[in-house]
Amino acid sequence: MATVVYTAAFTPDGGTLASGSSDKAIILWDVGTGQPKGAPLNGHATNVNSVAFTSDSRILASGSADNTIILWDVATGQPKGAPLKGHTTAVNSVAFAPEDRTLASGSSDNTIILWDVATGQPKGAPLKGHTKDVNSVAFAPEGRTLASGSADSTIILWDVATGQPKGAPLKGHTCGVNSVAFSSDGRTLASGSCDRTIILRDVTGQPKGAPLKGHASTVLCVAFTPDGHTLASGSGDKTIILWDIAKRMPKGKPLEGHTNSVWSIAFTPDGLTLASGGEDSIIILRNVAANGSVGSRTLHVAAAFEERRSGANDVIFESVDVDTLPHCE
Repeated sequence: MATVVYTAAFTPDGGTLASGSSDKAIILWDVGTGQPKGAPLNGHATNVNSVAFTSDSRILASGSADNTIILWDVATGQPKGAPLKGHTTAVNSVAFAPEDRTLASGSSDNTIILWDVATGQPKGAPLKGHTKDVNSVAFAPEGRTLASGSADSTIILWDVATGQPKGAPLKGHTCGVNSVAFSSDGRTLASGSCDRTIILRDVTGQPKGAPLKGHASTVLCVAFTPDGHTLASGSGDKTIILWDIAKRMPKGKPLEGHTNSVWSIAFTPDGLTLASGGEDSIIILRNVAANGSVGSRTLHVAAAFEERRSGANDVIFESVDVDTLPHCE
């Protein structure tokens, strides 16, 4: 059975990529060489669904289907204390607040927990408002608002200070919301859904135009470039689309390369490299300039990492010219 790469995140300097997968492990990759940086981080009992770095790259948080979160010391590769326990079912998404003192986690128990990173304890009671799995959480850049996307087809904007919703749940999708992401200026919130569309919203939660349509299957992940001008979306149709936010149009044809669903995407801080992980056991790093053109650097295929047990993950490097590139209920 293929290893599913459910999550990927870059360090703020763009030099390291963390990936979490169905083999229970996390790998830290050297982006320059495409090789693992040390042994895999092992500690979870099943799928690693989400990873996130603090802004200083010193701590990596991982959320797992084993219902727990682990805070890792990136320098040593060791856990910083015992796993964080509080959810009663799978942890699907983790995100650090901009100040790094708070971690949010979304779970299939329909709740969100805000954690004190220093103590590893919850900051108050779980946030309740969704009626189905919380699939994705994301902090606004100002740190006072948290967005959560759920299998109940809605998004809730939370006041982080009070733990209360900032208004009624946001509706618009006709199926579960798999992923939410804020632009770097906080003015746009993107959501990807199993209704195959992406909705862009303003700070009040109101849609900015009609849903973006282009995928032939569920939209599993969305991510903005740091400048906020481009949105990437990964789908069960095996492709990634780069969207021009101003024009609300795809920047060229869908990016191909994966042979199965694309579960995770992330941009480097300079916006020039896009990482994507999928249900085909591989991670692809594409050299894509923020404006959708080819970057100046030619990247080559890295050797497969075979130190792992069966079903080793590969990292593939590509240059992409988006102007010429030809499951969910």
